[in-house]
Amino acid sequence: MKIVVLTGSPHKAGTSFLLADNFIQGAKESGHEIFRFDAAFEKVHPCIGCNQCQCGKHACVFQDSITKLYPKLLEADLVAFVTPLYYHGASAQIKAAIDRFHGIDDLIRNTAKKAVLIVTAADTEERIMNGVVGTYMETLHYLNWQDCGKVLAINSYTREDIEKTDYPMQAYQLGKNL
Repeated sequence: MKIVVLTGSPHKAGTSFLLADNFIQGAKESGHEIFRFDAAFEKVHPCIGCNQCQCGKHACVFQDSITKLYPKLLEADLVAFVTPLYYHGASAQIKAAIDRFHGIDDLIRNTAKKAVLIVTAADTEERIMNGVVGTYMETLHYLNWQDCGKVLAINSYTREDIEKTDYPMQAYQLGKNL
């Protein structure tokens, strides 16, 4: 299986990077091919809704790092969305990359792709994930992709916090069991 791991954290030693690394390790051990796109460390211009792309008929007006992501999204069987929770949703960095999916919408919708969601949050209440999970589920509904699992890591403000939990193992198992 070809997997795109799309991350949104600007912290390479942070909690969501740890879960991304564990997910990737499990997926690789099961023989899956991984392409990782760390949106926070790439040049990703926000979509401006100009529709010059016509959802995949023409090139996007912005020729930035998304040109590396588009071909990988087209060939991917599964996309893993990995982000810290920022103000009840995905980080701006990953959201900018997801918004740019518009540039190839007609090429990735209804393509039997699968997805997983991995989110880390400082809050201790599970309800804090409602916004990001709701957005993820609506995105999958729009794209007609299948949800294959979630790791929603609450009470994970620091690397030390999350390392005391089973969330790293959950991310590893999610990758391993695809």
